[in-house]
Amino acid sequence: MDTSLITMPVTFKVGDIMSEDEFFRFCQMNDMLSFERDKNGNIIFMSPTGSFTGKFNLRIANKLLNWLDSNEIAGELFDSSTGFTLPNGAVRSPDVSWVTKEKWDALSHNEREKFAPVCPDFIIEIRSQSDGLKYLQDKMQEYIDNGCQLAWLIDRFKEQVFIYSQGTEVRTIKSLDIQLSGDPVFPGFVLDLAAIDKS
Repeated sequence: MDTSLITMPVTFKVGDIMSEDEFFRFCQMNDMLSFERDKNGNIIFMSPTGSFTGKFNLRIANKLLNWLDSNEIAGELFDSSTGFTLPNGAVRSPDVSWVTKEKWDALSHNEREKFAPVCPDFIIEIRSQSDGLKYLQDKMQEYIDNGCQLAWLIDRFKEQVFIYSQGTEVRTIKSLDIQLSGDPVFPGFVLDLAAIDKS
């Protein structure tokens, strides 16, 4: 694949750090754009994904949702438009994320309506042409450092997958012709990545 278009997301340095409510209002006022915020309060402009990446993302989320429903797993699954405020203050929007029922139920109605102050327990990030690999790897480690239990970084361009989990070293698999196990968060769930990548 042509990786010549891969760039870093645009980061806007800010003087006075916005409060949680101010940043939420800022995003609502500019709802045609996508933003994240790093732990230092800098605002990051996220470009839209390409069509193939969007399709790839949706197919993965659909597989997981069907499995969760079939196995009656309690919790909430979220799409790539959902923002979460991590314990370190960053606001991130993973491509696919899941929060346990216990964590979700502990949030107030107001917290759920904004960027919920919780780190998802499971996260998937899919590299698009606008994403630098190192930037995504740093985000994945940030998720783990803030409480995520299992996270997959799928890099279609270099045909590799990085698996992050609590208490273990990052695993790198140099192939997309694989099946990913959801253990320990989703015992029994297996994602046939090869079938999705070729669809």
